[in-house]
Amino acid sequence: MTVNTPAVSGVPDDAMRRLAQMRPGQSTSLFTSDLSVNEFLLVREAGFRPLGLVLGSSIYHVGIQFGRWSQNRELDQLSQAMYHARELAMTRMEAEADALGADGIVGVRLDIEFKEFGSELAEFIAIGTAVKADSPPDSGGTWRNRHHQPFTSDLSGQDFWTLIQAGYAPLGMTMGTCVYHIAHQRFWQAMGNIGQNVEIPQYTEALYDARELAMSRMQAEAEQLGAEGIVGVQMLSNSHRWGGHTTEFFAIGTAVRPLRADHVIAKPQLVLPLTDR
Repeated sequence: MTVNTPAVSGVPDDAMRRLAQMRPGQSTSLFTSDLSVNEFLLVREAGFRPLGLVLGSSIYHVGIQFGRWSQNRELDQLSQAMYHARELAMTRMEAEADALGADGIVGVRLDIEFKEFGSELAEFIAIGTAVKADSPPDSGGTWRNRHHQPFTSDLSGQDFWTLIQAGYAPLGMTMGTCVYHIAHQRFWQAMGNIGQNVEIPQYTEALYDARELAMSRMQAEAEQLGAEGIVGVQMLSNSHRWGGHTTEFFAIGTAVRPLRADHVIAKPQLVLPLTDR
């Protein structure tokens, strides 16, 4: 992902003034966070200080693209629209974190909300907690990724702490999307399936192909970041407002890199309650 200057990214002036007051060292600085108490304490234990809640938003007109009734195919214009809208929200969130001098953003959420003032208008929102490391990684260098951007992660505070303790660092959230039109069955095909246990090959192939496209695009983003792997991958299926035969398959996860060659992974410990119950 490429982060532009705040003016180009579309970050409002009011947001920039709020962020300027929250920068470390300011007399009125205080942090805001959507982390739970447990997550906040674990992020601090991992060596990171919350700086503030950062967000990015994009209200996007998602156009119309028709697929042939009997053909499985990707609707590439819709795929591009869904990806670009999320990318705008993500880059604006990253621009806010950069304005705070953050090393990364934890607990990122990506939400979509279709608006009532337009059936084809949707707001894409990215929100998370910007954090600053108390010290650089043990291996030296910086916590930022190879593009000199704050890292982004959708891991929980608990998972983030575990990742750092095990000697890994997040690089960024990687995502891939594919909006796919699933062909309709012809009448006699549908009639022939009544009362039978039988695979529907055209449906299987369509869903398999769509998920594979989303996964491969997510992996390509991780490769661009120089990641060793992706953790916490989610594969989501959303029909939004397109109807039953057009679905978005969305893959998202956190790309990670090793901080050191020798990983010491803590072993789980048995904890016994001291109560009589």
